[in-house]
Order: sequence, then structure tokens, then C-alpha cells
Amino acid sequence: MNPMYNRAIVIGGSLAGLFAGILLRSIGWQVDIYERSPHTLDSRGGGVVLQPDVVEAFRRAGIPQEALGVVAHERYYLKRDGGIQRMPMRQTLTSWNLLYGWMRRHFPDEHYQQGKVLTNFQPEDNSVTAIFADGTRERGNLLIGADGPGSTVRQLLLPTYTPQYAGYVGYRGLVDEQDLDPEIAAIFTEHFVFYQFPNSHILQYLIPGENESLVLGERRFNWVWYVNYDEATELPRILTDLKGRRRDYSIPPGMMAPKVEQEMRAYASRVLVSPFQKLVAATKEPFVQAILDLGIPQMAFERIALVGDAAFIPRPHTAASTSKAAANAIALADALIKHNHDVPDALKAWEGSQLALGMHLWQRGQSLGESSQFMHGTDRIEE
Repeated sequence: MNPMYNRAIVIGGSLAGLFAGILLRSIGWQVDIYERSPHTLDSRGGGVVLQPDVVEAFRRAGIPQEALGVVAHERYYLKRDGGIQRMPMRQTLTSWNLLYGWMRRHFPDEHYQQGKVLTNFQPEDNSVTAIFADGTRERGNLLIGADGPGSTVRQLLLPTYTPQYAGYVGYRGLVDEQDLDPEIAAIFTEHFVFYQFPNSHILQYLIPGENESLVLGERRFNWVWYVNYDEATELPRILTDLKGRRRDYSIPPGMMAPKVEQEMRAYASRVLVSPFQKLVAATKEPFVQAILDLGIPQMAFERIALVGDAAFIPRPHTAASTSKAAANAIALADALIKHNHDVPDALKAWEGSQLALGMHLWQRGQSLGESSQFMHGTDRIEE
């Protein structure tokens, strides 16, 4: 089958949807992305550890790769007594904004639509039709669910599979390079830095700054701090924003309830070592995400595929959520080529390896979380 006659409908316009979009376009497919948010996506998730699958996806799509992040040459483990344990380890650290920006600029505006809320789909013999809340319908040869943890596509296909709270949250923050005391900045600059204590840890790395800048002095310090909360008695309050709205999984920058933010800052001043205390104190708009687990038994459904966090959600300790989305898209493009763009055959061939990858990362993330005792610890912020 000639790929020029094939059209993919991608539900979800974040990183997973863009990986699918740019990779399928690279093999000759027409691709249209439909994003539910009416607003430009921005600053979701902060930092990203750059993995080889992301670089490979960019290479295949013809996106420049020479300036994708900040290099950290060592890991630092800070000690309570002020000491530092050093471990040589070279890694490239990037940001959600930079990856999104590069891919979005390489995907045609006329094929990226926002404010499009999927309500249903109708599979047919040789096509599948997406139905949107505004009454429009779009028909294609392949529909890709890349719509994240709250995936509508997954809910329609596998209604009993939903993300499960892992027992702890990740407080997160970004600090402009120029806003941190130079002596503290020297510890954090171009180092992957950790501080570990019972039932918790906090980490930091430098990432591109606003507008994707890699210029010295214009970058950002990105930090993540894991803290336990009981799902029934504490989590609802943490995930209620400053307007009183209960969020499903996260509170974005600038929207944390003042009391929750004050408690977090007070707790940081009590339990963190001085460099991290000052980093948290310098953060203007912290945000918070519930840590989730999700695994599913099936990713391919005739002409429908689930990718990225719509399928498996590995915990952030794996540093693999973004790279998994890239790997899903790379493997899908390869399978379509190998099977002469026959979608059902390609998806059957694609599914096995991607289920195995998702299951491996899902289980590894749980193991890493368990080893840090996040799910069983009691060390948390007191009201």
C-alpha cells in the first residue's frame, strides 16, 4: 500500500503525540494531531533526562541535535554534615519545553489542532473515525491514543485500567540560573545532585532556560522532591489548587494552594540540607505531581494504538517516560514500513516489543520506588 494514501489521527498534542506525528510523517504518512487543550502547552514537567531514543527520533525526523540540553559530568550526593560524595557520570539534561518546541516547529501548523476533545471513535473495515465534542468527525487509516495518563482513548478501549496513586508525590520547581546565590549555584551547576534521607529524596539538575536558552546565566535549575501522602486523608488537599478545584494528578506552576505551598517550604527548611533549602526557597512557583502507576495488557486494537503515558506510566525514577514515547513511535514507523503500511499487520508486529518495554519500565519504577521506601514510609509534611 502506498503510504501517500495513508492518514493517521493522533489524539494528544504533547510529547508522545508529537513523536508519533513526526515519525509517521518521516515515512510518508499524512498526520493530523488533535489536542484537547485550547491553550498553548507550556512548561509541563520541567526537566527531562535525555535518552538515546529521543535523539534517534529527532535524527529520523530531520530535527537538529547539536543543542538539546545541558551536560552534567558528575553526580553529587550531598551529606547532612556538608560533605559531598562524587560519582563520575556524564548525562545530558534537557527540558519538556525544548523538546516540545523543536518538535512543534517541525510539525505543520495546519495539521495541529487545539481545543479538540475526543468523545468516541468508530472502527470500520479499512478505517477508523474519531468523533469530537464539537460535532466534527475525522477519518483515517490509523488512530493513535497519545493523550496521557487520563487518556480518553484508553478509557474507551480498556475502561477498567486507570492510573493508580503510588503513595507519594513529587514537588517540583524551576529556578533561573541568575536567581541563585553563586556559591550554591556552583554546587548545582552541571552536576546531577541528590540528597537522600529516610523515606524521601530530592534531586536537581540544570536544564535549558526560558525560550529554550542554553546560554550561561540563562539556564534553569530543575528540582524534584518526593514526599509521602496518604491517598484518602491527605492527597485530596494537596491536589486542590488555589481556586479550590480538585485536580486529578497535578497542580501546575502558580496554582498550588498557598497553605500547601507554605507547608512544603517550612518542611524543606527543617529536613533538607542547606543547598537544597536555598534552592527551594528561591523557587517562585513550585508545582506538584502525584506519582502514578499504570500498566495495560494490550496496546494494539486493529487500527488503534496506545502510546506513551496513555499505555504505561513508569515512575520518574526510571527517567524513561519521554524516551518510552519516542521508542513507541520509532517502532511503529519501522513496523509500518516492514509490513508495507498494512496497519493491522503492523500493529500486531509492533505490540509485543512495546508491551515488553512498557512492562519492564513499569516494574522497574515500582522496584526503585519500593527500594527507597516511598510507599511504606511515614516521613512527610505535617499539617
